[in-house]
Parts: sequence; structure tokens; C-alpha cells
Amino acid sequence: MSIARVAIIGLGLLGGSIGLAAKARSPGIVTTGWDRDPAVRARATERGLVGTVCETAEAAVAGADLVILCVPVGAMGDAARAIAPGLAPHAIVSDVGSSKAAVASALAEALPGACVIPAHPVAGTEQSGPDAGFATLFAGRWCILTPPEGADPAAVAALSDFWTALGSRVEIMDAAHHDLVLAVTSHIPHLIAYTIVGTASDLEEVTQSEVIKYSAGGFRDFTRIAASDPVMWRDVFLSNKGAVLEMLGRFVEDLTAMQRAIRSADGEALFDLFTRTRAIRRAVIEQGQDDRRPDFGREHGE
Repeated sequence: MSIARVAIIGLGLLGGSIGLAAKARSPGIVTTGWDRDPAVRARATERGLVGTVCETAEAAVAGADLVILCVPVGAMGDAARAIAPGLAPHAIVSDVGSSKAAVASALAEALPGACVIPAHPVAGTEQSGPDAGFATLFAGRWCILTPPEGADPAAVAALSDFWTALGSRVEIMDAAHHDLVLAVTSHIPHLIAYTIVGTASDLEEVTQSEVIKYSAGGFRDFTRIAASDPVMWRDVFLSNKGAVLEMLGRFVEDLTAMQRAIRSADGEALFDLFTRTRAIRRAVIEQGQDDRRPDFGREHGE
């Protein structure tokens, strides 16, 4: 099975980046796209995010070998129903959502009999919209495929080859396990960032803007994460609430232990934890998942 025509539904950060990456790294692939927002479609045309920006979802997917839904996870079912009339019988339908079990269920319900292989490229930025996409977003990043039981091996291999061609490293994983792992590595960190920045916002009036004025590096990094698309993250937390709540419970337990160590002046416990977490940071860098340069590569001038 080969993929020669790709349709991208949703032309924001991820959809636009897929189109640009395909153009740069797989120029033989024909790309079409659609977005529900006419202004986004117009900007996508100006930027050349895909070969052809269509006026309807049905037209965009006509004849496509692969359709990728790049919409918030809460909108996956509606997007799938919109493409159903134009979907070719042989087409693979995939997505880029950050939660997988709920997406798999929504797509299976909306597209009975279709070849559905959910996917999650673990890549992104805090930016959104058609101007946010860039061709190298997926280079060296993981893309996790969560094929359902009984999925066509040839279709799984073709989707894997597509993402590999865009520069990704591909992993195949059970959807429920994916959701648990991403709750730890992505969803809870975003929840913490949204919460601490919200707390700072509540304190702004009390501190007469000193929270923002004296922001240290840690708070600045929280604000970057908390600037992510609110619609996307609302849907992620609601669609993956089981795993998120499980991991949040674990985090609260660990936070309570930290509180206890500080209250009792247990410096040894604090030092042991900080030493262990420092090693995790080093492992992330060694895996090529972040920048080795100090302060995330920020330029500070002379």
C-alpha cells in the first residue's frame, strides 16, 4: 500500500506543518486541505500549506489515500462525519490528537467500516493557526500510532512510512497505554502550568504587577506552556480525564510528601528528589528531545 494523495482537515499548527513537511520531504505526494474557517483557508492558500485548499471537506478528501484530521479532539467525530461522503473506500483515516482512546472511539462510530489508525505526533509549540506551521516541526520527534485490534498491517506500515518520511521516529502503542503515558509527560505538566499561571493572575492585583515584572525563568517557561490553544487543551483534559485524574492523584501525593519534607526541614529528602529529577532532565537531552544549551537556548546578548 502506498500513499500518493494526502488530505489534511484542519490547517493550523499541526495540519499546516504536515503539509509543509510533505512538500519539503516528500514532494511527490499530492496534498489537499480544508479548514472550517474561511479566513484560515485563505491564509493557508497564501502560505501554500497544501497543494490545493478546497472549499468543502468532502472535496478535500476525494481520492485521498490518507486523510489526517488535525482538529481538537472534541471535534473529531464531527470532522469524520463531514468527510464521510467523499471518503475513498481504500483511504486510511488518521489524526494528530493528544488523547487516543476517546478519538479512536469517536472515529470508529462516525466512520464504520473505514480503515482508522489513530496517531499522535508528539510535537508542537504554544502557537496556533495557519501562520504557526513549519516544515521541520516533526524532525526527530516521536509519532505514536495506536492501531485498533485487527488493523490492516499494510495500512499501519504505510502510515508509519509516511511519518518517517516527515522526519519522525515512529512507535506503535496501545491507545489506553498512550493516554496514561501522555498524561504524565504532557497533560499534567500543562495542567500545572495553567494552574500556576492562573494563581499568579489572581495575585497580580495584590502584588501590584510584581509577579510579571520579576518573572524568573521557571515562571516564564510556565507562561509559554500556558499560552497553548485553550480549545485544544480543554478537549484533551475532557477526553483523557480518567488517565489525567489518576496521574493527578499521584502528583498530589508526591506534592504532599514534598510539603512534609519542607515543613520538617528534611534536607536529605529534598536533595535526593532534586538529584533524581536532574538525572531525568539529562536523559531527555540525551534522547534528543530538547536543547542542551543553557536556559533553553535563549539569547541574552553580550
